[in-house]
Amino acid sequence: MRKIYSVLSFSALLGIAASCGDIIESDVALTSPTERMLSEQFVPGQLLIKYKTSTQGSRLSQDVLNLIQATVVEEIRTGAMEMANARKGTQTGDLLLVESKMGTMEAIERLRNMPEIEYAEPNWIYQHTAVSNDPYFESGQLWGMSAGGNLNGSRAAEAWAANKTGSNTVYIGIIDEGYMYMHEDLAANAGVNPGEVAGNGMDDDGNGLIDDVYGWDFEGNNNTVFDGVGDDHGTHVAGSIGAVGGNDKGVVGVVWNVKMLNAKFLGSRGGTTANAIKSVDYFTDLKTRHGLNLVATNNSWGGGGYSQGLKDAIDRAGAADILFIAAAGNSGTNNDASASYPSGYTSENIIAVASITSTGGLSSFSQYGATTVDLGAPGSAIWSTVPATSGKGKNATIISSYASYNGTSMATPHVAGAAALYASLNPGADALQIKNAIMSSTTPTASLAGKTVTGGRLNVSGF
Repeated sequence: MRKIYSVLSFSALLGIAASCGDIIESDVALTSPTERMLSEQFVPGQLLIKYKTSTQGSRLSQDVLNLIQATVVEEIRTGAMEMANARKGTQTGDLLLVESKMGTMEAIERLRNMPEIEYAEPNWIYQHTAVSNDPYFESGQLWGMSAGGNLNGSRAAEAWAANKTGSNTVYIGIIDEGYMYMHEDLAANAGVNPGEVAGNGMDDDGNGLIDDVYGWDFEGNNNTVFDGVGDDHGTHVAGSIGAVGGNDKGVVGVVWNVKMLNAKFLGSRGGTTANAIKSVDYFTDLKTRHGLNLVATNNSWGGGGYSQGLKDAIDRAGAADILFIAAAGNSGTNNDASASYPSGYTSENIIAVASITSTGGLSSFSQYGATTVDLGAPGSAIWSTVPATSGKGKNATIISSYASYNGTSMATPHVAGAAALYASLNPGADALQIKNAIMSSTTPTASLAGKTVTGGRLNVSGF
């Protein structure tokens, strides 16, 4: 277990390899060239502060805020945090998102070595990890499902032939953009929160969110998880997990039958650590609150640096028997040499996924790591579901469509679908048993030897 530091120095941050592309604009003055460079990776002026003990309303909290010229944006207190406290019989400290007038890095430096602070870190920005191909649809190209007998795919077609098509009692959480849950190829597998009554304007299940029927939009802070054609990435991910099979429409996911729920935290400028933490905890709370058979979350995103707050949330999910399946990244680099998050955290419930091509090669863009990336899965030229626009102007409508994308984002949902398939066939399996089954069933692959933990690619044919 590597040592965790409560604060990050400039030199430590300079060693972080990130793949974020968007810059968040801010009126907050940056304090140095280093911070101006790093501002592409986090929200300027914002930081997450975790106290060692509860300080709500105390003078200590105000003194710390005064020291860094900060105001509280939000106190993050999730149901999953409260349940973790109850399970351990302890009360953890407050987690605050604050805005500092002096800038993120100077504020963090001022908090260094303060005994009251467990950690202070940037509010990192994450991006999804997909690259769009030519926007046209060609039927019969689902090689990732081993269409046409392609053995470099997931071998899902062989599982289907043995009548192994999943179960609508198994849930997968999609942490991403929103997804088009009314898509013609997804609607039958759209999961709903069993504790909510749609449209009554009430928080029926007591989780603090009103009418979170299909999930919650943490980026927009509302229950509208699908907002239009901009949610193509999340919709594409959903299709590879669980597009309906045998319906004579479009594509098919690894599992024909599954229930998918959504925590949207990625917007047009990416998503933040604060909202990622809330998204992970949302599913942990949902499973614990309602006893849903939620076996995994799909996390096709990455960027920024190490976050103790996000790792804590992933660990809470692990304690609730939820796998965190994560994209390795698209920079073509070695994650063993330069850590990539969130796939690179040491949490036992993480499965980190690289991308392979239809010929079994490691995709040119895919990150890899002999100790940090677990296996490969189909991620190049992957056809799946997307929303599209029909008509123009006032007559424009959103319609169901399909497209081919590349990315470790596309590889990851193949593994999430595999987790759902295995769980449907082995109802008593816990998270680590499902992870071990996926990893132990991989097919040895030359391009992945010495590049992943298993040295192999996804193979669900023997589940």
